[in-house]
Parts: sequence; structure tokens; C-alpha cells
Amino acid sequence: MKSRFAATRLFPASGGFDAGNVRKVIRFVRMGCTNRPFYHIVVAARKREQHDQCIEQVGSYDPLPNEKNEKLVAINFERVSYWIGQGVGVSRPVSELFGIAGLFPIHPRTYMTAWRNRKAAVEKDAAEKAAAAKPEESPAAEQPTAA
Repeated sequence: MKSRFAATRLFPASGGFDAGNVRKVIRFVRMGCTNRPFYHIVVAARKREQHDQCIEQVGSYDPLPNEKNEKLVAINFERVSYWIGQGVGVSRPVSELFGIAGLFPIHPRTYMTAWRNRKAAVEKDAAEKAAAAKPEESPAAEQPTAA
């Protein structure tokens, strides 16, 4: 039976929930506010809801670029290695991030995203060069003369 105070209980950021023998996964938990996401990288029981208590927080990820166009990531590699050694699964978005960080092999989706970004940049440069090479028409030629 659930306590009526269970929804108001606050959990420490580092976790501490004893999951027992259930399956565990390393995944993102979305924090932040509207239009300003921020993610905690946590070890949680697989069947738990996103904002339920986690077992342990092992990192954080800020997907929005800062002033220097950097996306900030903080990962505790020792704890992640420990949990992976314990047989914990890793969600696909987190495995992509771990691949970029050097913990896993680079995920194929990362290569495809980089290829699409390069292709879009080349197309944008070609469109800008074409627009710059196109001669500008004078406004006097467009206006009819009154006769």
C-alpha cells in the first residue's frame, strides 16, 4: 500500500534507492524547464517512471550550447564502468553520448548526424555563393515611366 506522502517525498540527487534484483538501466532523466532542457544521467530500475527515485546519478548533460557553442557533459567514468560491469543496460541516447565521450565505440547514428550536418552546411554555402553571384537589378528599371 502506498503512503499518501509518497508523492511529496524528496530524494537525494545521488539516489540511494535499493532496487534489489530488478533489471537496471543507465538513462537520461529530463530536468530543467520549458524550452530549457537539462538531463541527469542516472542508473534506475528499468520499469520505474522517469522521475521516480533513481539508484545513482552518474552524470549530467546540457544539450543547449553555451556562449562558446559547447554542450556541457559531466560523467563519472568510474561509476559508469562499475555499473556496466554489473551488467546494467544502457539506453540508446546515452550510448550515443558515451560513444562521443570515448567510453563506447561511436554509434552509427552519430556518423549519420555528422554527415547530414556537413551536407546541410555545404548546401547553405552554395546557396549563399549563388545569391552573391546573382547581379542585383536596379529599382529604376522596375518602375514604369509616366508618359
